[in-house]
Amino acid sequence: MSSTTASPFPERIELAGEGLVLRDWTEGDLAAMPDLFDHPDTAYWTPLISPFDEAAARARLDRARRLRAEGTTILLAIATDGGAALGEVMLRRAPEGTELGYAVGPAHRGQGLATRAVRVMAAYAFDQLGVEQVILELEAENASSVAVATKSGFRLLDVPLIEGEEKGRPYVLQTWGLNRP
Repeated sequence: MSSTTASPFPERIELAGEGLVLRDWTEGDLAAMPDLFDHPDTAYWTPLISPFDEAAARARLDRARRLRAEGTTILLAIATDGGAALGEVMLRRAPEGTELGYAVGPAHRGQGLATRAVRVMAAYAFDQLGVEQVILELEAENASSVAVATKSGFRLLDVPLIEGEEKGRPYVLQTWGLNRP
């Protein structure tokens, strides 16, 4: 992409709603990121690298900034007050659709953070980006993610399964969709 091509995303994003603040990752978050992402469940269900250490945190922050500048992906910290990061929510624009994703730190699970973050990010995609549908791609065996999809109003779509391999582990993803209200 040419450096003169403007990203469709603003340089800074802060979204508030459902008792959350979704905000840009900052240098101040680097020390907390390993506690959020260095966990066996996160390593198993997501493409995040493991172990997730300080170097991985720096690479994640740099990647978040690069992808935003390229106009493909937004990675935001999930917080309840705009302060400490409790997880991450992602919006990725791709030919197959506008995909959402998330990861919540183990210490912060069970509070509905992923469900609320997905709903806030979906509203942003509908209202600010004008998309007609957002999708979640997840494994049927990931009961927590199926619950997030269901609680967020997503429905399983009748589309082909996505098969692949990540970190030496085969996976099969279902596609769940939420249409513009």
